[in-house]
Amino acid sequence: MALLIIPITCFGSTLVTSQPCQTPDDFVAATSPGHIMIGGLFAIHEKMLPSEDYPRRPEIQKCVGFEISIFLQTLAMIHSIEMINNSTLLSGVKLGYEIYDTCTEVTVAMAATLRFLSKRNCSREIVEFKCDYSSYMPRVKAVIGAGYSEITMAVSRMLNLQLMPQVSYESTAEILSDKIRFPSFLRTVPSDFYQTKAMAHLIQKSGWNWIGIIATDDDYGRLALNTFAVQTAANNVCIAFKEVLPAFLSDDTIEIRINETLEKIIAEAQVNVIVVFLRQFHVFNLFTKAIERNINKIWIASDNWSMATKITTIPNVKRIGKVVGFTFRRGNMSSFHSFLQNLHMFPRDNNKPLNEYAMLLSACAHVKDSDLSQCISSHSRGTLAYTANKDIERNFSLRNDFLWDYTEPGPVHSIQLAVLALGYAIRDLCQARDCQNPNAFQPWELLDVLKNVTFTDEGNSFHFDAHGDMNTGYDVVLWKEIGGHMTITKMAQYDLRNDVFIITDQETKNEFRNLKQIRSKCSKECSPGQMKKTTRSQHICCYECVDCPENHYSNQTDMDHCLLCNNETHWAPVRSTRCFEKEVEYLNWNDSLAILLLALSLLGIILVLAIGIIFTRNLNTPIVKSSGGLLVCYVILLCHLLNFASTGFFIGEPQDFTCKTRQTVFGVSFTLCISCILMKSLKILLAFSFDPKLQNFLKCLYKPIPIIFTCTGIQVVICTIWLIFAAPAVEENVSLPRVIILECEEGSVLAFGTMLGYIAILAFICFIFAFKGRKLPEHYNEAKFITFGMLIYFIAWITFIPIYATTFGIYLPAVEIIVILISNYGILCCTFFPKCYIILCKQEANTKSAFLKMIYSYSSHTASSLAISHVSLDSTNSNITTTNPSSSGKSAAWQESKDLQAQAFAHICRENAISVPKILPRKRISSI
Repeated sequence: MALLIIPITCFGSTLVTSQPCQTPDDFVAATSPGHIMIGGLFAIHEKMLPSEDYPRRPEIQKCVGFEISIFLQTLAMIHSIEMINNSTLLSGVKLGYEIYDTCTEVTVAMAATLRFLSKRNCSREIVEFKCDYSSYMPRVKAVIGAGYSEITMAVSRMLNLQLMPQVSYESTAEILSDKIRFPSFLRTVPSDFYQTKAMAHLIQKSGWNWIGIIATDDDYGRLALNTFAVQTAANNVCIAFKEVLPAFLSDDTIEIRINETLEKIIAEAQVNVIVVFLRQFHVFNLFTKAIERNINKIWIASDNWSMATKITTIPNVKRIGKVVGFTFRRGNMSSFHSFLQNLHMFPRDNNKPLNEYAMLLSACAHVKDSDLSQCISSHSRGTLAYTANKDIERNFSLRNDFLWDYTEPGPVHSIQLAVLALGYAIRDLCQARDCQNPNAFQPWELLDVLKNVTFTDEGNSFHFDAHGDMNTGYDVVLWKEIGGHMTITKMAQYDLRNDVFIITDQETKNEFRNLKQIRSKCSKECSPGQMKKTTRSQHICCYECVDCPENHYSNQTDMDHCLLCNNETHWAPVRSTRCFEKEVEYLNWNDSLAILLLALSLLGIILVLAIGIIFTRNLNTPIVKSSGGLLVCYVILLCHLLNFASTGFFIGEPQDFTCKTRQTVFGVSFTLCISCILMKSLKILLAFSFDPKLQNFLKCLYKPIPIIFTCTGIQVVICTIWLIFAAPAVEENVSLPRVIILECEEGSVLAFGTMLGYIAILAFICFIFAFKGRKLPEHYNEAKFITFGMLIYFIAWITFIPIYATTFGIYLPAVEIIVILISNYGILCCTFFPKCYIILCKQEANTKSAFLKMIYSYSSHTASSLAISHVSLDSTNSNITTTNPSSSGKSAAWQESKDLQAQAFAHICRENAISVPKILPRKRISSI
């Protein structure tokens, strides 16, 4: 197999004062020998200082800007490895390390990675490119780092070649969870997916929906921005602006872009919350200029800078507003604190960052602790003068607490977990191997064990998930000024699994309430009872507030749409915050119209009883006898009584019983009443008709009891079928907006119409018969009054049909009551009032003699007319001609009229139940 061997070139020194490196070892920041070597990548310096505008030769330039917080992370790795070496975890096996300074540059980090991949124990620094690296033995077994996702991605793609485990302590880009592209990458921190999710949750919980975002122009910044944009959109949070800054300080345009970003923040006055995915040096410059412009906002800090002491010590930093940040869950820092306390005793051989820090500390010995960080940063940009060792030792011992103040617990704990994970994985792998031999295993074998390792630290269990992430969660921190100094305090914990903030004390709850009082919205929030209305030209978070329409409500602020009430049971007015239960209404007993109708019904009942009493007391008078007698009158009066009483079933809360009863009672009783009146009409025609053919027909037809029972029975059958198959029932009418009408649903419109139609047919027949007898004697004949009563009935019910069809609500039963009362009163008055008037006011006309006199007069007139018509008809038919036709006709008419008069007189008396008077001997009447 052909081999391609590439020698590794010299690298630049990490010290500002040093000359370009002569050997590869000059590039190593810190190193310690061991049986198993672990690599480390840390951005100890914040940038590279190019000698020209752009490089002309492929060389690594000097690094400047000593970062104390990253230097502390380097010490955390060294301390963690020393802790394992001093423990019994790896019995007889010592871990060594090679730590490199990436200078926050991908190129430098990749150069260090080439060193990691170079062959172990080779006389030259070479990397062999092969088809199969299963047996390849590189310089290190695993790499811890880097911190920035942009650098980590580049390094990981190179380490993937040999499947060398790479455990990051701070790279949170979501894309790194993709095991297809980054199979050998793991991390001891959560993915940015969870951080952005937590940020979006916090923003939504605080009531903000109009925010800005500032991110770096690299893989970390762009991925975080895109993920955060998706999650905020899901929470109805809008992004007013997205500003992107160059990722590296070596970019000359970074100052210009920061100024443009600040101008954008000032222009967007309604944006009071800004989410910042930047590195510490970006935030330092951004805040320094923001303080000069008096920009006061709420800043949501990512884990990159939320614990940065360097930024909290910026003069007048409190003027920028509030900072709420997310940081990795912290662990027990007591051991690392003790390590920093005794750092001056730690050997500085092969530890260039520690030497540089000692020199910087000595150079700034004259400044106060509050200005020490700024002094170190300023001196690191120039040339340091070496000082005597005694001065260095003295400054170390005097300023032990300075480093502790700049320690970020989250990243330090993550580094400790990374080293522990490697330690436990090596322990598991070395149980059956002699790991004092560096060739005991290859990196890819360690990776396979590392993915499945589970270990405990301080009673907590840790492991990598399927994506290679260790979801330890986040702490939410708040920057607060205490005693004139900006202090970072813990507000809450964020539970990744349940997506909730865990708040433990009342003071923290008050802090959250204070955040909610700060407004960051594009539009004024819509109050309950309103909803948001946006146009196509507007952003989703920029809207107008419109009132909820009728039957809709909103009970929260800024609702996207109003909620619909249950139209069947509830209603809501315009701009309502809740639904109101509809009132149930029906024609109540205390309703004024109901009281009036009940009074009219009661009056009708009283009239019926009064008529019954009058007829009972005048039972033997001709006027009563001619009315059909007491039995017929009582039946008709009973029907009227039931009709008036049935109106009570139309009033009050409808029940199934009342719904069925009211129509049945009315239908049967009214049918019985009309049937009896029909028989009276037939009887009148039979009593006063003298045509033999008509009399014979009427006598055959006039069967009172069978006809009454038959007519009424048909109605009973109709009502029975109605009640069995489609009975009326109580129904809730919910068509009205604010009330529920409790009403009787007729069940079957066809059955209801059939019942009324059948009554109308009987009434029409009765009307025809009564109309035939309208010219009969006035005082004792009720035919024309029956005719008038039937006309009232027809007018009332013809009017009722369109009114009933177009009326709805609680007064629909009142319409039917009114029609029943009109038709009942009309028939009652027309049938009985004329007779009562004669009985009470014209008693002289209610005697037998007066009745006979009326009959005699009526029969004489009728008989004469019939005789004349008969004689004229016979004379015409016989063609008889006399010399005195006038005299002859009169004689014949007179003779026949006498005969017809006697017959008519006797017929009328008999049909009206009047005995033949003595003044006309029976013998004569019979002979006639």
